[in-house]
Amino acid sequence: MKHNFRIITTKGLISVLIFITTIHVSFAQGYIGETIEYDGLTREYSIYVPESYDGTTSIPLLFNFHGGGGNIAFHIAIADMSPIADTANFIVVYPQARPDPSDGNSFNWIPKVPGTFDDVPFISSLIDRIASNYQIDQNRIYACGYSLGGDMSFELACKLNNKIAAIAPVARTMQANPDSFCFPVHPTGILSILGTDDITSPYNGITYLGIEYYLSAAATHSYWATHNLCNTNATMNTVSPSVERYTWSTESGCAYVEELKVIGGGHDWPGSFGNMTIDASEEIWQFVSRYDINGLIDCTALSINENNGEAENYKVFPNPFNQTLNIEIKFPKGNDFRIYNGIGELVISGKLNTQINTIDLSSLPPNVYLLKVESQSIKLIKTK
Repeated sequence: MKHNFRIITTKGLISVLIFITTIHVSFAQGYIGETIEYDGLTREYSIYVPESYDGTTSIPLLFNFHGGGGNIAFHIAIADMSPIADTANFIVVYPQARPDPSDGNSFNWIPKVPGTFDDVPFISSLIDRIASNYQIDQNRIYACGYSLGGDMSFELACKLNNKIAAIAPVARTMQANPDSFCFPVHPTGILSILGTDDITSPYNGITYLGIEYYLSAAATHSYWATHNLCNTNATMNTVSPSVERYTWSTESGCAYVEELKVIGGGHDWPGSFGNMTIDASEEIWQFVSRYDINGLIDCTALSINENNGEAENYKVFPNPFNQTLNIEIKFPKGNDFRIYNGIGELVISGKLNTQINTIDLSSLPPNVYLLKVESQSIKLIKTK
């Protein structure tokens, strides 16, 4: 039952938007169609290399994933980022999803039946393939996508985080229970573009018969704000009468999580169809390009992976840890400590009464957590 909610196709849009493909027939002239053999299949992708590329300088790479049941041509027709790539000097790639044998061979990034296939390793191999042919800045690899393609961008941010610097899902919130599958290891830029009246990917998530399948927009942003050590309260700026921009930042003002909330918006790619007061493609590049694999470029705040398990008045070891965690306090005085999971829920709290305190965390599932002692924070990684 669960995966019936995970595969939501764009087939219903094709009849409405087929004319878009027709008027964009010239797009293929600038794109190069390529194939790669992977897992016994011939996989297709289209790559656009900017006119300014000369092979002497490494440039960023952006993946743009089509929706469930869609294809490369249709997605380029509604989300062609080649003009932006020419101006900003990056390579953009549109991969084709594989046939899902659990869904009548419909093109899906995530199968309806768990374990049928996993396309995260395929994208990892595709990155290596592209990097062997072009000068790619390995610190600036990004992903975005529409609907189920947005789901795929979350998958990469969670499971291929060592290669992905930032993502921008459109018309999709995050799958529920992220602690079971999401293991980000560095500060990660997250932009979402969501319509409040989206009936295909509801803004408030999907819960059926008491089981949550997709997080709400609020829980999605809370998860990533917590991971990036951002304040839990966002600031809001009005972009247009129908669009609000919410930003979650660290105490030093470094923004890591943003939402473009489209009031009354549906299952759309704004600027192409639906809301026309913003251009999703432009917003995506303007956001992701601010990040590299270490976090927000030129941000002076302490990033998560620079924390290295040590704060001003305490340190933790080992980190990553397995069963127990040691917290060493410079000046023990019954200090309060709290540990939060990825969506900001308090999972363990207590007091630190001695210089070295051993905390049993064997009950926690493997994931990334946030430890706060008084006002100082450290990211924890629990291994299996």
